[in-house]
Amino acid sequence: MAPAYSPVFEARRIFQLLCGKGDLLGLPTRVQEIKDNIIIESQHDRIYFPIPFKETETAAALKAVEGAVASALADLKFGEKDREVKVDLERATCFLFQAYLATVDGLGKLDKGVKAKLKDTDLLQAQSDPYRRMSANLYETRDQGEYYHIHGSLEATKTLKMIGLDAFRPDLKTHEEIVSVIEAAVQKFSVQELEEMNAHQKQAGVPVLKHADFLKTPHGTTVTKEPAWTVSPLENASPPVPLPTSTSSKSRILEGIKVLELCRIIAGPTISRILAEYGATVLKVTGPGLSDVPFFQVDGNMGKHATEIDLKSPEGRKIFENLLQDVDIIVDGYRPGALEKLGYGPKSMAKMAQSRDKGIVYVNENCFGYVGEWANRPGWQQIADCVSGVAWSQGQFMGLDEPVVPPFPISDYGTGCMGAIAALSGLYHRTTRGGSWHGMVSLLQYDLLLFEVGQYDESVKSQLRSQMNQDFLALRHNHSVDHISGTTLLMLQKRFPDLFEKERFCETWYSKNYGADTCVVKPVVEIEGFEVGFQRGSRPNGSDLPNWAFGKDGDARKP
Repeated sequence: MAPAYSPVFEARRIFQLLCGKGDLLGLPTRVQEIKDNIIIESQHDRIYFPIPFKETETAAALKAVEGAVASALADLKFGEKDREVKVDLERATCFLFQAYLATVDGLGKLDKGVKAKLKDTDLLQAQSDPYRRMSANLYETRDQGEYYHIHGSLEATKTLKMIGLDAFRPDLKTHEEIVSVIEAAVQKFSVQELEEMNAHQKQAGVPVLKHADFLKTPHGTTVTKEPAWTVSPLENASPPVPLPTSTSSKSRILEGIKVLELCRIIAGPTISRILAEYGATVLKVTGPGLSDVPFFQVDGNMGKHATEIDLKSPEGRKIFENLLQDVDIIVDGYRPGALEKLGYGPKSMAKMAQSRDKGIVYVNENCFGYVGEWANRPGWQQIADCVSGVAWSQGQFMGLDEPVVPPFPISDYGTGCMGAIAALSGLYHRTTRGGSWHGMVSLLQYDLLLFEVGQYDESVKSQLRSQMNQDFLALRHNHSVDHISGTTLLMLQKRFPDLFEKERFCETWYSKNYGADTCVVKPVVEIEGFEVGFQRGSRPNGSDLPNWAFGKDGDARKP
């Protein structure tokens, strides 16, 4: 009789797989020496997500790598020592859908009334208007059996007009009414026509491909030769920079490290949220008039300050460049080239760092990667999932002959973890070797890591399908990501109530800027002898002054 499948055992295998690629991934060599100190454990050792990919196992392995690099940095700052690093499988699971576990004043992302608790940064109603929200969704095209994911990003109007629809339709009330109108419009076009229109309008849409078909594309052929993430030198003239000395009574590995975050939505902010967990001082910078999803800030802005700077104005550039004089890490979550146009790309920042005789770590996060013909295309999590084959694999796993976007923004969080590993590794190299370092991660590369790790075998898939309820099995290609995620959330709450124990997996902070309690998922990694946790609560974008003088925030962690 074959042994039962063990997610813990598989997570450990994936961890070893990643460690074995340390040179390609830019990991510190010290990771190889301390990897046996990493413990991946679980109270239940079971699969949680109704997904054919090993999401929890991959996330736990990535978190183990993250913890190993953080421990290596602790060796540099506090002296080498054998110390346990623990990764809990259930916490890693919660990490992958933490936006759906977060609350503000007791209300979650899908709860009615939560909008009143948030700062309205959905400036163009791309999220709050149900019709406009569905401008970012998967639809069948004119050719039966071929699908396209249009994506209006945070604007919606351009995509809707591209397919011949009005920017607003307040007369459409229900999901069924909205989908019938938008899908009928999409079905007037072939995939090729949509690709041409999409390119002309510079929108973030993609054809929905099976994985085998993606591999045959020029981009697929190119990007599959790349590692899951990279860390490479930008310049090597700057001298090594020791990690800042701790000034507090608590041992925080990244205390004194300053991080500028220039990102929106989930993946990019997750990178710097993780850095904040290890004690970094993180300042998120958004521009005035720049839309963002309001609720994602509740979770994504934990541990940070958040300010607004107009990088196109002389005054704003002066303020930003003053912040750059002290920065250690920059996290850039915009399309490749966007910050370069403003003079703040990786090469310009490395030149600045060299002139101040102190290197910098620059981390890029995007959708399609950094080589291949699609490298400069805009994109989001669903876009990567659709073009890579993840969505088709999900649909087939559910017994369908159509693609379905997987529940939750899992690829976002996995990519964010890879970005944090790249940032930590770059910081280690700056400390030991000097120079400036460039980390590059993408949503597509995370998806390709899932395919490399492999799907569950058919016996495990069959068991997972037997546990799905009728509401989940009724999901189809044109259901929205929130509908899919909400349906999955209800199913998980009934099947695994222990996964929703707030005391075990979440922590509550009073947030001065929200004027309410916020509840968020705890950090996943535990490192013996060190505090891994937040120093402040969450806040909406633009809540703070653009400086490094954080001081006391008026936030307080609740017991």
